[in-house]
Amino acid sequence: MSFEWPWQYNFPPFFTLQPNVDTRQKQLAAWCSLALSYCRHHRLYTLDVMEAQESPVFNNKKIERILTVRPNKHFVFKSLCRLASGNLEWLDKNKSRCLVMWRRPEEWGKLIYQWVSKNGMVNSVFTLYELSNGDDTEGEEFHGLEEWMLLRSLQALQTEGKAEIITMDDSKGVKFF
Repeated sequence: MSFEWPWQYNFPPFFTLQPNVDTRQKQLAAWCSLALSYCRHHRLYTLDVMEAQESPVFNNKKIERILTVRPNKHFVFKSLCRLASGNLEWLDKNKSRCLVMWRRPEEWGKLIYQWVSKNGMVNSVFTLYELSNGDDTEGEEFHGLEEWMLLRSLQALQTEGKAEIITMDDSKGVKFF
């Protein structure tokens, strides 16, 4: 299934930050939506700001437009942090790499717990690998979830009293309640 680009993506001014404040806010909201949708479609959880410049998200070769790194792309990424309710987290002080959470940990936790409940696996113990890569979870949205996000999701469930993260030798697991 191919990614469906929004109409703005083929509109050249979309790649230049607009001077009018209201227009710029709408433009940044559209950039945030595009970036999150693209990452979700391609199941991307991290972005490197410099590498992203070559990504189709910020480089529309069809209309020969690129959202340049300084200052525009950082502005888009900072807006993503602010506008999209914490869907982006910087990994370094230089703000060159970030985590992209196109679904918040609480949302992932809810999906995982629904699967556990639906399949009668409450009071069961799983390794993190079984949850994210096991045969039983194939076809589930959380299958293939990166470990850092899986842990955050399970921590959200632990806070709700629906799970407990356990350490077994050198690996982690979870028990659902």
